[in-house]
This record gives sequence, C-alpha cells and structure tokens, in this order.
Amino acid sequence: MTVVEIKQAIQHLSSEDFGSLMLWIAEYNNNKWDKQIEQDYNARKLNHLINAALADIANGDVKEL
Repeated sequence: MTVVEIKQAIQHLSSEDFGSLMLWIAEYNNNKWDKQIEQDYNARKLNHLINAALADIANGDVKEL
C-alpha cells in the first residue's frame, strides 16, 4: 500500500475509527521515540547533554519548576 492509498483510506474512516487510528499512531510514535532515546543513551550520544545539565546544576544556573 502506498502513502497516497493510505491517505485516501484515512479520508474514508468514520470519526470513531479515525480517533482510534490517531490514538494508535500517537502510541506507536511514543514507543519509537522511547526506543530511540534508549539507543542514543546506551550509545552515549546524550552524554554532552547530561554533562551540560550537570554543570548547570553545579553552577546554580537552574530554576526550580
């Protein structure tokens, strides 16, 4: 199935089915994002961000939320 065919099929969904699809897409996307963050963390790709945050904390350059 092509993207064009998928878009056309979506246009024919009922409101209920469209809502269910949107919830599924959001959950699917969140899971993909979580897996990517985990992979990046394990590959140490986030170390520069972690170190910058720790330095900001040590220097008092943070605000309480």
